[in-house]
Amino acid sequence: MIELDGSAGEGGGQILRTALALSLITGQAFRIDHIRAKRPKPGLMRQHLACVQAAVAVGGGDASTRALGRDGHAPQVGETALTFTPGAIAAGDHAFAVGSAGSCMLVLQTVLWPLLQASQPSRLTLRGGTHNPMAPSTAFLQELAPYFAGQGGAPLFKIDVRRHGFYPAGGGEVEVLVHPPADGLGRIELMARGALREAYAECLHAGIPRGVAERELAVLQAELGWQGAQLRDRALRANEGPGNALLAVLRYEHISEVFASYGEKGLSAERVASRLAQDVRAYQQHEAPVGPHLADQLMIPLALAALRGEAGRYWATESTGHLRTNAQVIAQFLPLHIELQPWQGGVLVSCQA
Repeated sequence: MIELDGSAGEGGGQILRTALALSLITGQAFRIDHIRAKRPKPGLMRQHLACVQAAVAVGGGDASTRALGRDGHAPQVGETALTFTPGAIAAGDHAFAVGSAGSCMLVLQTVLWPLLQASQPSRLTLRGGTHNPMAPSTAFLQELAPYFAGQGGAPLFKIDVRRHGFYPAGGGEVEVLVHPPADGLGRIELMARGALREAYAECLHAGIPRGVAERELAVLQAELGWQGAQLRDRALRANEGPGNALLAVLRYEHISEVFASYGEKGLSAERVASRLAQDVRAYQQHEAPVGPHLADQLMIPLALAALRGEAGRYWATESTGHLRTNAQVIAQFLPLHIELQPWQGGVLVSCQA
């Protein structure tokens, strides 16, 4: 059994999610202690418990996959230790609900890679938060879906947002179609952005004063110089709020990047927009194609392709705690050599069997 320390590295929920995914793929059981030990509220939150429950379902359910807390019973919110014994991956139709405003995209991250190893496609219905701080948004994963497939591959999944869900109300719902590639995951090679083809911002808002969107977009116009069709005001149905997400999309020849900033109580519209503009400028001032949030998420498909002899690499803007921690967890499950090498002001991530 693989032993994991949830307080290692960045000490968050990513350790658990990566372990669940790779456990299902490899058939190796694991135990993790000190779950999310470096977070203000350690242990399983609702969204992390939903990830565990989703992994059990994708592993064939309680009859073949077991997840046990410290006392030997089904894990609960607040649990700090978990033993997970995987079963065979079960493709098909699955529905998972976080039960709060917690991110349902983190649930998708957990089960996506196992389901892509199945021989049949799957359809997922996910309920919870769709646009959350500290988690990828639906827009992020939609825009970046083609790059997880590797060179020349078709997108591995498609997300249809039926209802947006913001913190603290939640209530979002998405449908995800997962298409396992017939020839397996392809080699990832991302070393250059290419020419910039499109850049725009989109303000999603529901149940808040309309002037908030106008103020946020005005800041982006002033700080980034974006004009006209680059500044998109997207009002949602009032019952999808209250909520506000400000997104920036940069589409280059070889890569796309998505940045987000979220409205919250006590934070001005101007501050929300300035945060986003700062992230966009930081990325534009670098030459590496892979931004800090995409960097750690590319590691699993990079590793799974390398297992097939498709060694790959990518150049990221920085070496984050999430990136380094994910590399350590992956190395405990897979017989791979993952190298993080400082390179031209960023980090070169490479992987081979």
